[in-house]
Amino acid sequence: MSVSVDIQIASECQGIPPTEQFSQWAAAAVYGHKTIAELSIRVIDETESAALNFAYRQKQGPTNVLSFPAELPEAVELPLLGDLAICAPVVLREAAEQNKSLEAHWAHMVIHGTLHLLGFDHINDKDAEIMESLETKILMELDYPNPYQPSESL
Repeated sequence: MSVSVDIQIASECQGIPPTEQFSQWAAAAVYGHKTIAELSIRVIDETESAALNFAYRQKQGPTNVLSFPAELPEAVELPLLGDLAICAPVVLREAAEQNKSLEAHWAHMVIHGTLHLLGFDHINDKDAEIMESLETKILMELDYPNPYQPSESL
């Protein structure tokens, strides 16, 4: 399996993991779905996240992760999955509010976003159950806790 991840750090926020971890988490999400994949991850601040969230989802304010699946014509056979935009300050704040380790929450955001690029979604309850199960399985295989169970204080 070959997963190529282009990582852009456009945030001065503290607590951003090393780029190697982003690649590891994305590869774990892709495993079993594609043999070759390419994606980009851009780590951003709240201003950029809010602008993207409004432009593409018509929602106010920043959000933790936005997924932009590649929309290639059927005749074009490239391994490009798409792009993720992850808001560092939101991830930092959510980890603290939810009593999660920062590393585990970053892993969850990368895996969650990558699964969206692979076509998974959580629009309805059935799809949400499938996606959350897969996220939990991948995270636990990487020795992170279930992100959907309440955490004990760190």
